[in-house]
Amino acid sequence: GDPKVPVLYEVERTRTGKSFSVRSVKAIQHGKPIFTCQASFQLSQGSPVQHQFTMPTVPPPEELLTQEELIQKFLQNPNVAEGYRKRLTKIQAQDVPIDIKPVNPPDIFSSEPQEPKQLFWVRARGYIGETDMKVHCCVAAYISDYAFLGTALLPHRQYRVKFMVSLDHSMWFHAPFRADHWMLYECESPWAGGCRGLVQGRLWRRDGVLAVTCAQEGVIRVEQTPTQSKL
Repeated sequence: GDPKVPVLYEVERTRTGKSFSVRSVKAIQHGKPIFTCQASFQLSQGSPVQHQFTMPTVPPPEELLTQEELIQKFLQNPNVAEGYRKRLTKIQAQDVPIDIKPVNPPDIFSSEPQEPKQLFWVRARGYIGETDMKVHCCVAAYISDYAFLGTALLPHRQYRVKFMVSLDHSMWFHAPFRADHWMLYECESPWAGGCRGLVQGRLWRRDGVLAVTCAQEGVIRVEQTPTQSKL
């Protein structure tokens, strides 16, 4: 999409039921669809059938460095190659409206394969407050896409990425949450192949409640020749 061009949204009332309703949305620019969305809504209902996974045990966000602080720490290393230093500086200069604290940040100087799993503490920067829950869901949708597909690259760190973009993104909202409060984002990639990668994620509230489940498939194209050391 082009952020300078207005977006026309076509909404189809696919189904309106007593408990569940479905809407299909098409976003159009220059007369062509750039995005399609199907959203399901449910009236709040109680049920004795309830369970969830257990939230991973990790250090609290107060004990961890932000992504910006980690980059600054890396930049202080005089052995960092100039090309990689420029890329880190470029990342640091980006105005990202999310606070991110990696639980186990990867060693950027190593190209050794890692397990395709990662954990972040995440929250929106600034104050959103007690507003319509749909606002927090929209912010969580933005947060959930950040660094998500990169989980599939952790076992393949010896390759340089040429092109990476999401194909589809699904979210299921389970419990109320505040997107401007710290949440633990648990990401894992069960499969990659054929220039595609699949990732799954869970957003946990600090009190251990599973708030959101995510899944995404994306295109991943890399250079066939492994890259050299960043030192």
